[in-house]
Amino acid sequence: MKILYALQATGNGHIARANVLVPKLKEHAEVDVFISGQNSQLPFKGNAVQNKGISLFYSKKGGLNYKKIIKKNSFVQFLRSVQNVPIQQYDLIINDFEPVTAYAAKYRNKKIIGLSHQAAVLHDKAPKPQKDFHLSKLILKKYAPIQNSFGFHFTKYDDTIFHPIIRNSIKNLNCEKEDYILVYLPSFHNDELYKVLSQIKNVDWIVFSPFSKTSKKQGNCTFFPIDEQLFTSYLATTKGVLCGAGFEFPAEVLHLKKMLYVVPIKGQFEQYCNYLALKELGVTGSEDLKVDKLKSWLYSNVIVDISFKDETDLLIEKVLNT
Repeated sequence: MKILYALQATGNGHIARANVLVPKLKEHAEVDVFISGQNSQLPFKGNAVQNKGISLFYSKKGGLNYKKIIKKNSFVQFLRSVQNVPIQQYDLIINDFEPVTAYAAKYRNKKIIGLSHQAAVLHDKAPKPQKDFHLSKLILKKYAPIQNSFGFHFTKYDDTIFHPIIRNSIKNLNCEKEDYILVYLPSFHNDELYKVLSQIKNVDWIVFSPFSKTSKKQGNCTFFPIDEQLFTSYLATTKGVLCGAGFEFPAEVLHLKKMLYVVPIKGQFEQYCNYLALKELGVTGSEDLKVDKLKSWLYSNVIVDISFKDETDLLIEKVLNT
């Protein structure tokens, strides 16, 4: 059996999941990897075909930047990629929210199975905000359209939804709790973060940011460029984490039994769905960076006690049987 595992590299979660799933799949079949997207900092641990695809970009204040999305993406090049991607040689395409192979399979009637967090977010039983997110929701639905999918979420809302996949590098961490807070909000510029975090003076903030080229200490904030190994070492010893309402990273924080505060990316439907799902579990957060709410969270010392079952082997069995 020959499988093409396709994923997108807008953010790090898809690559983190692929680094676990692809070696498992290779125990059962020949597997090639196709990656599209431009703004992931986490490397894929293996050989892969890289494609520019369609990427999402953000403003300096934590929201989607639609002008930049249009400017930085070539939709003509995307259509050419859809036409030229060699999917006919594969028995099965496994797709983690990757648009090139999703559209190629759709127009060539090729067998494809979705394997993504987005599939769970769009499930009828998963929580969704009452606000209207017409454009963002449309992007989520049309970005990589697939009919037959398995999903990942914080809660198993259905038997087609599985718990998050936690990387071995996270599972094997020797955790301690030192008196600082780790920050990962890549959709916020450093200046915006400093305006808020510097107002809470009795806390040391360790900030990893795509806007940092070198490490820099500014008041009670220390800014670092993205570095997976250094980031993981700070994650192991942090008291708590302030981050976006993504999926994989908040799941890792919950697995490590750390304090967690989430801020969804403005205008992004998927992150607001995650925000609601996390609130149902007792996780603290807000739609904006608010000094008073951050202070209340810090003083509360609340840790949400939740465990995620490792369902990787069961998932692969279901995918291959399907």
